Amino acid sequence: MTIDHRTLDQHRLEAFQGLVVSEAAAAESAACCYLGDVLGLYAAMTGAGPLTAVELARRTDTHPRYVREWLANQAAGGYVHHHAQEDTFELPDEHAAVLADPTGPVDVAGIFAVIAAAWASADRAVNAFRTGAGIGWHEHDPRLYHGVERIFAPLYRHQLVQEWIPALEGVDERLRAGARVADVGCGHGASTIVLAEAYPASRYLGVDAHGASIATAAKAAADAGVGDRVAFEVAAADQLPGEGYDLVCFFDCLHDMGDPVAAARRAREALAEGGSVLIVEPRAGDALADNCNPIGRLFYAGSVFLCTPSSLDQDGAAALGAQAGPNQLLEVLAAAGFSHRRVATQTPFNLIIEARP
Repeated sequence: MTIDHRTLDQHRLEAFQGLVVSEAAAAESAACCYLGDVLGLYAAMTGAGPLTAVELARRTDTHPRYVREWLANQAAGGYVHHHAQEDTFELPDEHAAVLADPTGPVDVAGIFAVIAAAWASADRAVNAFRTGAGIGWHEHDPRLYHGVERIFAPLYRHQLVQEWIPALEGVDERLRAGARVADVGCGHGASTIVLAEAYPASRYLGVDAHGASIATAAKAAADAGVGDRVAFEVAAADQLPGEGYDLVCFFDCLHDMGDPVAAARRAREALAEGGSVLIVEPRAGDALADNCNPIGRLFYAGSVFLCTPSSLDQDGAAALGAQAGPNQLLEVLAAAGFSHRRVATQTPFNLIIEARP
């Protein structure tokens, strides 16, 4: 099929062409943002006031000509401010909180490592589209695992204990008294460690099918000084070891699983009397129209490269996707045998779901 350009609405064409160019500028600039994070450029600008390219290069042991071009890109995108008269560049504190404060509540710079990992898997994704094959979580570029931790850890540190646990019925009290907790799909263990620090009387098991992540989690727990009450094992979600858990958690992972019903069923079987399951999932509505916004778009893109291929690589291949929505997630829990299911609370980025037998 050929397009007859004489029949096109020129205003619509030019507007969309402008949108694509703007999007391409943002996409390519994301690679520059990745450099800014990895090279410590944002960190060096934090609280430093106006700097020349030479001064920033000196602070970061980088070449000033490269730094100058990077700063120009960042100024063009509004990430840094350019003071033309002095030819200096400044990172506002509000921008630094988002880009260079890994322990703060709003840091999202990990997304640039995830984007880098997605591009590294692009050719594999092309093949997956053509064959329907999955892409195992273990097959991705290693930057993915650290990027995911960097994105989600601030949410866990600043919302899990403060907002999510209190939204569940009776869970805070059980954790304070001393409970058994399983963290399924724990990755690098950020969520497990946050819980262990907040509730030292409880005992924790983190499990993940990705062995390299479990090794990283174990070291992180030891470094955090909670190794006496936290253990990690390599295990699939539907093979959760042990019984008698007062709380079983799924943090941003149930939609990645090939058989989420089997994983949820195993969690129900492993609960102690009166125990609860906590499921944290990306914020989404039930219809595509509900998710046609920047956050939905971001999660759908991640789902194309990561979540859907991961599920399709596993037995069951349910492929819920990162924007499954509350109704579909509650249906999974119903199929797993939970009689009590509810959205306990939500944030701009997450749904927090409680389930009990």
